[in-house]
Amino acid sequence: MAMSQPDQDTKAFRQALCEERDALQQSSAGTAEKRSPVTLDQQSVGRLSRMDVMQGQAMAIAEEERRQQRLRLIDAALKRIDEGEYGYCVSCGDDIPEKRLKFDPAALKCVDCAQ
Repeated sequence: MAMSQPDQDTKAFRQALCEERDALQQSSAGTAEKRSPVTLDQQSVGRLSRMDVMQGQAMAIAEEERRQQRLRLIDAALKRIDEGEYGYCVSCGDDIPEKRLKFDPAALKCVDCAQ
């Protein structure tokens, strides 16, 4: 599925990648407060409540790390589109099947190399 020139499929993949990137960025902005440092007054909040808040913060930080990793993959895919390299496996250079790209437009590798 070589896509050396912008065709209809490439435009659709670009749009899907941009929409996912926008959604991830909005989600990141919406959860910034949950990732901020925990400052609780130990006198007014019990130990278990403090632990719950800290666990929630740790989960929000881990979720943000996954979001940032996905954003890096999306940005790399958009760069490959711009450079005419989109749709090729970064390992073997073969075409990435369109079905795989429709499932994950940011896919870097063909099915064989991804295993």
